Amino acid sequence: MRRAFLSVLFLSLALAAEEGPPKEMRPLRVPDLVELVALDPTIRLDVRYASTKNEFGRPFYPEARVFLQHPAAEALARVNRALKDKGYALLVFDGYRPWRVTKQFWDLTPDDKKIFVANPKSGSRHNRGCAVDLSMVDLATGKEADMGGAYDEMSKRSYVTYEEGPKEALKRRDLLRSAMENEGFFVYPWEWWHFDWKDWREYPVLDVPFSGIGK
Repeated sequence: MRRAFLSVLFLSLALAAEEGPPKEMRPLRVPDLVELVALDPTIRLDVRYASTKNEFGRPFYPEARVFLQHPAAEALARVNRALKDKGYALLVFDGYRPWRVTKQFWDLTPDDKKIFVANPKSGSRHNRGCAVDLSMVDLATGKEADMGGAYDEMSKRSYVTYEEGPKEALKRRDLLRSAMENEGFFVYPWEWWHFDWKDWREYPVLDVPFSGIGK
């Protein structure tokens, strides 16, 4: 009995030691995370994971801040400027996400919903500072625009191919997607709000807390 207990204990310790961001044996860029609003303070933020206003009902970030790799952040600022001519501004929900938060998401998500979260074994594009979750604000009203589905909604309404929503809302999705694609982002097929930066493969998976960025 004691031998069996020790075997389980040593196995648990070994598995715990293996946990952590995936290691990639290839040349990668040196990370250069910057705070989004430092480049463009007119970009609106609604960082849901810094509050209880998310699908898990608990905060994961200590601060409501958004970071991206510098080239991606600059491109996003250009998107925001382009949308202003159309009467909208960007509303950003999330950007860089430490790997440990991705691991928490995975562990908390039911198996039948894991299509909506990244597997921590490979890390996510958020972990690389090269993904952003966003929507738009209507500048005429100051309110979040109707996009035909809610951010982080785990249903078919989140799919890019969804066509059953209000026509005006779907047009806004197309407007956002077009503006993002013009600056080097591409949409994730199962989440209309999630866009990846074109060079995400060139950056490592990171587990740096917000407080450690720039230090």
